[in-house]
Amino acid sequence: MALVTTAEVCDANPQLIMSGELRALQPTFQIYGRRQVFSGPIVTLKVFEDNVLVREFLEEKGNGRVLVVDGGASFRCAILGGNPVVQAQNNGWAGIVVNGCIRDVDEINGCDIGVRALASHPMKANKKGMGEKHVPINIAGTRICDGEWLYADTDGILITRTELSV
Repeated sequence: MALVTTAEVCDANPQLIMSGELRALQPTFQIYGRRQVFSGPIVTLKVFEDNVLVREFLEEKGNGRVLVVDGGASFRCAILGGNPVVQAQNNGWAGIVVNGCIRDVDEINGCDIGVRALASHPMKANKKGMGEKHVPINIAGTRICDGEWLYADTDGILITRTELSV
């Protein structure tokens, strides 16, 4: 997102905010990873205390996409750790947003990728492979659909129906 901030995008697009085409996630996410500013087309995933599908996605080529995971806002275990984040970085993902917890924070903070999560937790997730791919999800007060665009910086996270021309 070049040098345009999320705040500037909001200021310049009140009509998109009013129409619901530009939405801001509630400010519940912590910032992890070295890349504090990132954007890209969204891939959605819905899981609960299970990280098999998360790992499977991040093993694919990212091509600048952002994985948005609805982890049910669980604080009982981490659904993302250091190894998958390193793999995501190496596979060209722009970022990962987790409505849940992560672990291996020091390792993740060393990666050149943007990561947002609710908190960190030392316990690992289940490995049952349960979840839904490419489905609409609701996190942080916002409905997010596969294929929409995400823009994140230190001010917050924006979701748009189409790529913004900034």
